[in-house]
Amino acid sequence: MKRNLLIITPDFPDSTNTYTGGIFIKNFVDTVRPCFQDIVVVAPVFFSGGLMPNDRLCKDYRYDNVSVFYPRCLFLPRCLGLPGFTNRSKLAFDTRPYVVERLVRRLGRTFDIIHAHFTWPSAHIGVTLKERLNIPVVTTIHEDPVWLSEEIEMDHPLIQGAWMNSDAILRANTYDIDRLKTYNTKVFRVSNGFSAIFRPMDRSACRAALRLPDDRCILLSVGNLEAIKGHRYLVSAIRNIVSEHPNLLCVIVGSGPERAALEKQIVEEGLSEYVMMAGSKPHDEIPLWMNACDLFVLPSLNESFGVVQIEAMACGRPVVATDTPGSREIIVSDRYGLVCQPGNEDDLAEKIRVGLQKNWDCEEIREFAESYSWDRIAGDVLRIYDTAIHEDRMKRQATDRDTTG
Repeated sequence: MKRNLLIITPDFPDSTNTYTGGIFIKNFVDTVRPCFQDIVVVAPVFFSGGLMPNDRLCKDYRYDNVSVFYPRCLFLPRCLGLPGFTNRSKLAFDTRPYVVERLVRRLGRTFDIIHAHFTWPSAHIGVTLKERLNIPVVTTIHEDPVWLSEEIEMDHPLIQGAWMNSDAILRANTYDIDRLKTYNTKVFRVSNGFSAIFRPMDRSACRAALRLPDDRCILLSVGNLEAIKGHRYLVSAIRNIVSEHPNLLCVIVGSGPERAALEKQIVEEGLSEYVMMAGSKPHDEIPLWMNACDLFVLPSLNESFGVVQIEAMACGRPVVATDTPGSREIIVSDRYGLVCQPGNEDDLAEKIRVGLQKNWDCEEIREFAESYSWDRIAGDVLRIYDTAIHEDRMKRQATDRDTTG
């Protein structure tokens, strides 16, 4: 008999994938969906009166055997700086735990396991429901290394309790495993995966579809336009190499708070002909951009994994990335890509120069990326589910024997 899965996540795409927050979680759900009777996804949304895109676009929906719920909540977002409020103190002004628990009670459904994505509030909610529903909870910690360090330094009982009471913790890189084992011995390295839509396609056809020039050497970077993503260093690196590569075009796909600053930097550095701000694009269009480029660049100052570089590799594209915990475990050979120092525009420029001159084996890169397909990654997660369910059942049976004996 197939099981039922409850997923708690702070983000999940809407029914049309217009809002794509948490798209990697949806890709995982779509991969494991045939293995379950029912999957319920709960993604609490900050009530903004329709100002925030997820509040405006996300409405409850169902597809196949997956039900998605977006209960509206009030909380102080981590990214919102408020005088007198630290991220630690914000935990006390968060209605998401109460609202999600109330929704799960109202649904009245039976689940076999909970999968919580991110620590707060998902893992905290998960371990609370674990006791009420008598089922195990698996937590995936997606936080970037800086965010994870901040959570550790908070020394908060709710954060620590979420880690200590999870039946398994998953982390995409090995760098943080030892730190997390301080709170829980069952910590597993399980990477994120890429969707099957990322595959090699004809470069010229993709450029034509996107109205990109066929006679330019194209660099591509995809990501939210936030300071931590390091795009300003990429723009500066382009300034350093256009004199020797006058046919270069750097395309940056994404949106975010740094866009205006980046556009100003591009103009001030005289790079309007060499850097194109393409804006946000639908997720199912990203493979076209990946296949249209010659080299993919991930200039982040810190990454716990960086799934976009795997998506680029799945399209057969080499990657230049910064030496962060996530990237150094992916670019394990210069046959697949090159790494540079974070926040170092000169080193980034040099690695781009090398990448543009190198004769890459695109098929070898694609074959390497296959180890990160969702089919393989999901298999690892399902085995962890099975173990958690079995061990939880054995533990409860032993407790029952002790109580009745």
